[in-house]
Amino acid sequence: MPLTSNPRPKDWASFAPFAPFQGESPRIRKVQAHDADDHARNLTAWEQRYDQVTRGPFHGTLTELRMPAMQVFMEHTSQAVRQSCCVWPDAFWFGVPGGANTAGERSGMNARINGRLGDADTIMVRPGNREFELLTPADYAIYGIVIKRDSLLVTASQLGCRIDWAQLERAEVLHVAESARLACQQTLARLILQGRADSEGQPVASVACAEQAVMLAVLSMLDASEVDSAVSNSFMRRQRIVARARDYVLGHRDQLVTVPELCERLHVSRRTLQYCFEDVLAISPIQYLRLIRLNGARRELRERCSDARTVRDIAADWGFWHFSQFSSDYRKLFGQSPSESLRQRMH
Repeated sequence: MPLTSNPRPKDWASFAPFAPFQGESPRIRKVQAHDADDHARNLTAWEQRYDQVTRGPFHGTLTELRMPAMQVFMEHTSQAVRQSCCVWPDAFWFGVPGGANTAGERSGMNARINGRLGDADTIMVRPGNREFELLTPADYAIYGIVIKRDSLLVTASQLGCRIDWAQLERAEVLHVAESARLACQQTLARLILQGRADSEGQPVASVACAEQAVMLAVLSMLDASEVDSAVSNSFMRRQRIVARARDYVLGHRDQLVTVPELCERLHVSRRTLQYCFEDVLAISPIQYLRLIRLNGARRELRERCSDARTVRDIAADWGFWHFSQFSSDYRKLFGQSPSESLRQRMH
Protein backbone atom coordinates (compact mmCIF):
# COMPACT_ATOMS: atom_id res chain seq x y z
CA MET A 1 0.00 0.00 0.00
CA PRO A 2 1.49 3.39 -1.01
CA LEU A 3 2.30 5.81 1.80
CA THR A 4 0.99 8.89 0.02
CA SER A 5 -2.21 10.01 -1.62
CA ASN A 6 -1.73 13.25 -3.54
CA PRO A 7 -4.60 15.69 -4.18
CA ARG A 8 -2.55 17.62 -6.74
CA PRO A 9 0.77 17.28 -8.62
CA LYS A 10 3.70 18.59 -6.63
CA ASP A 11 5.98 21.31 -7.92
CA TRP A 12 9.18 20.30 -6.13
CA ALA A 13 11.21 23.16 -7.60
CA SER A 14 8.89 25.85 -6.22
CA PHE A 15 9.00 24.58 -2.62
CA ALA A 16 9.96 27.41 -0.26
CA PRO A 17 13.01 26.55 1.89
CA PHE A 18 13.14 26.74 5.67
CA ALA A 19 14.15 30.00 7.30
CA PRO A 20 17.94 30.37 7.54
CA PHE A 21 19.53 28.72 10.56
CA GLN A 22 20.25 31.23 13.29
CA GLY A 23 23.57 30.66 15.04
CA GLU A 24 26.81 28.89 14.30
CA SER A 25 26.90 27.09 10.96
CA PRO A 26 26.85 23.30 11.26
CA ARG A 27 30.07 21.59 10.27
CA ILE A 28 31.04 18.34 8.64
CA ARG A 29 32.37 15.91 11.28
CA LYS A 30 34.53 12.93 10.31
CA VAL A 31 35.72 10.22 12.69
CA GLN A 32 37.33 6.79 12.45
CA ALA A 33 37.35 3.82 14.81
CA HIS A 34 39.16 0.50 15.08
CA ASP A 35 36.62 -1.17 17.35
CA ALA A 36 32.97 -1.83 16.52
CA ASP A 37 31.60 -0.47 19.80
CA ASP A 38 33.82 2.63 19.61
CA HIS A 39 32.40 3.20 16.15
CA ALA A 40 28.83 2.82 17.45
CA ARG A 41 29.42 5.58 20.01
CA ASN A 42 30.70 7.99 17.37
CA LEU A 43 27.23 8.59 15.93
CA THR A 44 25.77 11.58 17.78
CA ALA A 45 22.58 11.19 19.86
CA TRP A 46 22.02 7.50 19.06
CA GLU A 47 21.87 4.63 21.55
CA GLN A 48 23.82 1.79 19.92
CA ARG A 49 25.77 -1.38 20.56
CA TYR A 50 27.72 -3.18 17.82
CA ASP A 51 28.91 -6.80 17.81
CA GLN A 52 31.52 -7.76 15.23
CA VAL A 53 30.53 -10.85 13.21
CA THR A 54 33.22 -11.51 10.58
CA ARG A 55 36.90 -12.08 11.26
CA GLY A 56 39.65 -9.51 11.00
CA PRO A 57 40.65 -6.04 12.23
CA PHE A 58 37.74 -3.61 12.33
CA HIS A 59 37.79 -0.21 10.68
CA GLY A 60 34.83 2.15 10.66
CA THR A 61 34.45 5.62 9.19
CA LEU A 62 31.69 8.13 9.80
CA THR A 63 31.02 11.43 8.06
CA GLU A 64 28.26 13.31 9.86
CA LEU A 65 26.39 16.58 9.45
CA ARG A 66 23.90 17.86 12.01
CA MET A 67 21.41 20.59 11.11
CA PRO A 68 18.46 22.10 12.98
CA ALA A 69 15.85 19.69 11.61
CA MET A 70 17.95 16.67 10.76
CA GLN A 71 21.10 14.59 11.00
CA VAL A 72 22.76 13.21 7.86
CA PHE A 73 25.64 10.76 7.78
CA MET A 74 27.61 8.28 5.72
CA GLU A 75 28.86 5.18 7.55
CA HIS A 76 31.26 2.49 6.38
CA THR A 77 32.20 -0.67 8.29
CA SER A 78 34.89 -3.09 7.18
CA GLN A 79 33.44 -6.15 8.96
CA ALA A 80 29.96 -7.60 9.21
CA VAL A 81 28.28 -6.17 12.31
CA ARG A 82 25.15 -6.86 14.36
CA GLN A 83 23.79 -3.53 15.49
CA SER A 84 21.29 -2.74 18.22
CA CYS A 85 20.10 0.82 17.48
CA CYS A 86 17.74 3.45 18.83
CA VAL A 87 17.26 6.89 17.25
CA TRP A 88 16.48 10.03 19.24
CA PRO A 89 12.76 10.57 19.98
CA ASP A 90 10.21 12.34 17.75
CA ALA A 91 12.11 11.55 14.57
CA PHE A 92 12.27 9.15 11.65
CA TRP A 93 15.42 7.35 10.51
CA PHE A 94 15.86 6.43 6.87
CA GLY A 95 18.66 4.05 5.86
CA VAL A 96 19.65 4.22 2.21
CA PRO A 97 22.07 1.40 1.33
CA GLY A 98 24.15 1.28 -1.78
CA GLY A 99 26.98 3.66 -1.12
CA ALA A 100 30.34 2.71 -2.58
CA ASN A 101 32.49 0.27 -0.64
CA THR A 102 36.25 0.58 -0.26
CA ALA A 103 36.74 -0.72 -3.80
CA GLY A 104 34.44 1.99 -5.15
CA GLU A 105 31.76 -0.61 -5.92
CA ARG A 106 28.27 -1.24 -4.63
CA SER A 107 28.23 -3.90 -1.94
CA GLY A 108 27.03 -7.23 -3.29
CA MET A 109 25.22 -8.10 -0.07
CA ASN A 110 22.29 -6.47 1.66
CA ALA A 111 21.53 -5.58 5.24
CA ARG A 112 18.82 -7.07 7.44
CA ILE A 113 16.57 -4.96 9.64
CA ASN A 114 14.90 -6.89 12.44
CA GLY A 115 15.75 -10.00 10.47
CA ARG A 116 14.13 -8.80 7.25
CA LEU A 117 16.38 -8.77 4.20
CA GLY A 118 16.41 -5.67 2.05
CA ASP A 119 17.39 -5.48 -1.61
CA ALA A 120 18.52 -3.00 -4.24
CA ASP A 121 15.02 -1.50 -4.55
CA THR A 122 14.41 -0.87 -0.86
CA ILE A 123 15.33 1.55 1.88
CA MET A 124 14.93 1.05 5.63
CA VAL A 125 12.92 3.18 8.04
CA ARG A 126 12.27 3.24 11.78
CA PRO A 127 10.73 5.83 14.13
CA GLY A 128 12.70 7.36 16.97
CA ASN A 129 12.84 6.02 20.51
CA ARG A 130 12.17 2.47 19.31
CA GLU A 131 14.95 -0.12 19.34
CA PHE A 132 15.70 -2.05 16.17
CA GLU A 133 18.37 -4.46 14.98
CA LEU A 134 20.55 -4.28 11.89
CA LEU A 135 22.83 -6.94 10.49
CA THR A 136 25.19 -5.40 7.94
CA PRO A 137 27.67 -7.31 5.74
CA ALA A 138 31.42 -6.74 5.51
CA ASP A 139 32.69 -3.72 3.55
CA TYR A 140 29.30 -2.04 3.79
CA ALA A 141 28.37 1.59 3.28
CA ILE A 142 25.06 3.23 4.15
CA TYR A 143 23.63 6.72 4.12
CA GLY A 144 21.57 7.65 7.16
CA ILE A 145 19.02 10.42 7.51
CA VAL A 146 17.28 11.30 10.79
CA ILE A 147 14.58 13.95 10.43
CA LYS A 148 12.48 15.56 13.13
CA ARG A 149 8.96 14.25 12.78
CA ASP A 150 7.29 17.67 12.95
CA SER A 151 9.59 19.09 10.27
CA LEU A 152 8.87 16.19 7.94
CA LEU A 153 5.13 16.54 8.58
CA VAL A 154 5.13 20.29 7.90
CA THR A 155 7.14 19.93 4.71
CA ALA A 156 4.93 17.10 3.44
CA SER A 157 1.87 19.27 4.08
CA GLN A 158 3.39 22.22 2.20
CA LEU A 159 4.05 19.95 -0.76
CA GLY A 160 0.63 18.34 -0.71
CA CYS A 161 1.88 14.90 0.36
CA ARG A 162 -0.63 12.93 2.41
CA ILE A 163 1.55 10.44 4.23
CA ASP A 164 0.07 7.65 6.29
CA TRP A 165 2.15 8.38 9.39
CA ALA A 166 0.82 5.41 11.33
CA GLN A 167 1.83 3.10 8.51
CA LEU A 168 5.25 4.74 8.23
CA GLU A 169 5.86 4.20 11.95
CA ARG A 170 5.14 0.48 11.56
CA ALA A 171 7.26 0.11 8.45
CA GLU A 172 10.75 -1.42 8.34
CA VAL A 173 11.36 -1.86 4.60
CA LEU A 174 10.08 0.45 1.86
CA HIS A 175 10.13 -0.33 -1.85
CA VAL A 176 11.06 2.89 -3.64
CA ALA A 177 11.45 3.99 -7.23
CA GLU A 178 15.02 3.53 -8.43
CA SER A 179 15.20 7.07 -9.82
CA ALA A 180 14.17 8.56 -6.46
CA ARG A 181 16.64 6.39 -4.54
CA LEU A 182 19.51 7.30 -6.86
CA ALA A 183 18.60 10.99 -6.66
CA CYS A 184 18.65 10.77 -2.86
CA GLN A 185 22.06 9.08 -2.88
CA GLN A 186 23.43 11.77 -5.18
CA THR A 187 22.03 14.53 -2.98
CA LEU A 188 23.64 13.05 0.13
CA ALA A 189 26.94 12.43 -1.65
CA ARG A 190 27.12 16.05 -2.79
CA LEU A 191 26.25 17.27 0.68
CA ILE A 192 28.59 15.24 2.88
CA LEU A 193 31.09 13.44 0.68
CA GLN A 194 32.24 15.79 -2.07
CA GLY A 195 35.54 17.32 -1.12
CA ARG A 196 35.72 15.14 1.98
CA ALA A 197 39.53 15.09 1.85
CA ASP A 198 39.71 18.78 2.73
CA SER A 199 36.30 19.63 4.23
CA GLU A 200 36.88 18.42 7.79
CA GLY A 201 35.41 20.96 10.18
CA GLN A 202 34.27 23.27 7.39
CA PRO A 203 30.89 24.99 7.82
CA VAL A 204 28.05 24.15 5.45
CA ALA A 205 27.50 27.16 3.23
CA SER A 206 23.68 27.21 3.27
CA VAL A 207 21.86 25.22 5.91
CA ALA A 208 18.46 26.15 4.49
CA CYS A 209 19.40 24.85 1.05
CA ALA A 210 20.96 21.70 2.49
CA GLU A 211 17.89 20.87 4.58
CA GLN A 212 15.60 21.60 1.67
CA ALA A 213 17.56 19.31 -0.65
CA VAL A 214 17.51 16.40 1.81
CA MET A 215 13.84 16.86 2.67
CA LEU A 216 12.88 16.89 -0.99
CA ALA A 217 14.96 13.79 -1.66
CA VAL A 218 13.29 11.87 1.18
CA LEU A 219 9.76 12.96 0.27
CA SER A 220 10.41 12.07 -3.37
CA MET A 221 11.18 8.51 -2.23
CA LEU A 222 8.13 8.37 0.07
CA ASP A 223 5.94 9.75 -2.70
CA ALA A 224 6.64 6.64 -4.81
CA SER A 225 7.09 4.06 -2.11
CA GLU A 226 5.28 0.96 -0.96
CA VAL A 227 5.55 -0.64 2.45
CA ASP A 228 6.78 -4.21 2.49
CA SER A 229 4.38 -5.42 5.17
CA ALA A 230 4.43 -9.11 4.32
CA VAL A 231 5.63 -10.45 7.66
CA SER A 232 4.26 -13.89 8.39
CA ASN A 233 3.33 -15.12 11.82
CA SER A 234 6.02 -17.78 11.52
CA PHE A 235 8.70 -15.15 10.89
CA MET A 236 7.58 -13.10 13.88
CA ARG A 237 7.74 -16.26 16.00
CA ARG A 238 11.31 -16.84 14.80
CA GLN A 239 12.19 -13.27 15.75
CA ARG A 240 10.83 -13.84 19.25
CA ILE A 241 12.78 -17.09 19.64
CA VAL A 242 16.04 -15.38 18.63
CA ALA A 243 15.35 -12.50 21.04
CA ARG A 244 14.62 -14.92 23.90
CA ALA A 245 17.80 -16.85 23.10
CA ARG A 246 19.86 -13.64 23.24
CA ASP A 247 18.31 -12.65 26.56
CA TYR A 248 19.01 -16.07 28.03
CA VAL A 249 22.66 -16.10 26.90
CA LEU A 250 23.30 -12.61 28.28
CA GLY A 251 21.54 -13.52 31.50
CA HIS A 252 23.85 -16.54 31.95
CA ARG A 253 27.02 -15.09 30.50
CA ASP A 254 29.36 -16.83 32.95
CA GLN A 255 28.04 -20.21 31.86
CA LEU A 256 28.85 -22.15 28.72
CA VAL A 257 25.34 -22.17 27.28
CA THR A 258 24.92 -24.97 24.73
CA VAL A 259 22.49 -25.40 21.87
CA PRO A 260 20.69 -28.32 23.59
CA GLU A 261 20.29 -26.15 26.70
CA LEU A 262 18.81 -23.33 24.62
CA CYS A 263 16.41 -25.76 22.95
CA GLU A 264 15.26 -27.03 26.33
CA ARG A 265 14.82 -23.54 27.79
CA LEU A 266 12.98 -22.21 24.73
CA HIS A 267 10.93 -25.39 24.19
CA VAL A 268 11.95 -25.78 20.56
CA SER A 269 13.69 -28.49 18.57
CA ARG A 270 17.27 -28.14 17.42
CA ARG A 271 16.10 -27.90 13.81
CA THR A 272 13.64 -25.12 14.69
CA LEU A 273 16.34 -23.18 16.52
CA GLN A 274 18.64 -23.56 13.53
CA TYR A 275 15.96 -22.27 11.14
CA CYS A 276 15.21 -19.32 13.40
CA PHE A 277 18.81 -18.10 13.56
CA GLU A 278 19.48 -18.68 9.87
CA ASP A 279 16.31 -16.84 8.88
CA VAL A 280 16.68 -13.88 11.23
CA LEU A 281 20.46 -13.43 11.59
CA ALA A 282 21.85 -15.54 8.72
CA ILE A 283 24.14 -17.42 11.13
CA SER A 284 23.86 -20.64 13.09
CA PRO A 285 23.06 -20.78 16.83
CA ILE A 286 26.57 -22.10 17.54
CA GLN A 287 28.15 -19.17 15.71
CA TYR A 288 25.90 -16.75 17.55
CA LEU A 289 26.69 -18.18 20.99
CA ARG A 290 30.41 -17.79 20.33
CA LEU A 291 30.13 -14.31 18.78
CA ILE A 292 28.00 -12.78 21.52
CA ARG A 293 30.37 -14.02 24.25
CA LEU A 294 33.54 -12.97 22.41
CA ASN A 295 32.12 -9.49 21.79
CA GLY A 296 31.03 -9.27 25.43
CA ALA A 297 34.51 -10.20 26.61
CA ARG A 298 36.10 -7.63 24.30
CA ARG A 299 33.72 -4.93 25.51
CA GLU A 300 34.63 -5.65 29.12
CA LEU A 301 38.36 -5.83 28.40
CA ARG A 302 38.26 -2.44 26.73
CA GLU A 303 35.85 -0.60 29.01
CA ARG A 304 34.96 -1.94 32.41
CA CYS A 305 37.94 -4.02 33.49
CA SER A 306 39.64 -2.83 36.67
CA ASP A 307 43.43 -2.96 36.91
CA ALA A 308 43.16 -5.83 39.39
CA ARG A 309 41.33 -8.10 36.97
CA THR A 310 43.18 -10.29 34.48
CA VAL A 311 42.31 -11.45 31.00
CA ARG A 312 41.59 -14.89 32.46
CA ASP A 313 39.09 -13.34 34.89
CA ILE A 314 37.22 -11.68 32.05
CA ALA A 315 37.27 -14.84 29.95
CA ALA A 316 35.78 -16.82 32.83
CA ASP A 317 33.09 -14.14 33.29
CA TRP A 318 31.93 -14.94 29.76
CA GLY A 319 32.01 -18.70 30.10
CA PHE A 320 35.43 -19.32 28.49
CA TRP A 321 37.13 -21.90 30.68
CA HIS A 322 39.69 -23.10 28.12
CA PHE A 323 41.90 -20.03 27.99
CA SER A 324 44.04 -21.07 25.02
CA GLN A 325 40.93 -21.68 22.91
CA PHE A 326 39.49 -18.35 24.01
CA SER A 327 42.69 -16.54 23.01
CA SER A 328 42.76 -18.29 19.64
CA ASP A 329 39.10 -17.55 18.85
CA TYR A 330 39.49 -13.95 20.04
CA ARG A 331 42.50 -13.32 17.80
CA LYS A 332 40.76 -14.87 14.78
CA LEU A 333 37.70 -12.67 15.19
CA PHE A 334 39.27 -9.33 16.15
CA GLY A 335 42.76 -9.55 14.65
CA GLN A 336 44.49 -9.05 18.01
CA SER A 337 45.02 -10.93 21.25
CA PRO A 338 42.93 -10.32 24.41
CA SER A 339 46.00 -8.92 26.16
CA GLU A 340 46.49 -6.39 23.35
CA SER A 341 42.90 -5.20 23.84
CA LEU A 342 43.54 -4.83 27.57
CA ARG A 343 46.73 -2.84 26.99
CA GLN A 344 44.85 -0.47 24.67
CA ARG A 345 42.40 0.27 27.47
CA MET A 346 45.16 0.80 30.02
CA HIS A 347 46.87 3.31 27.73
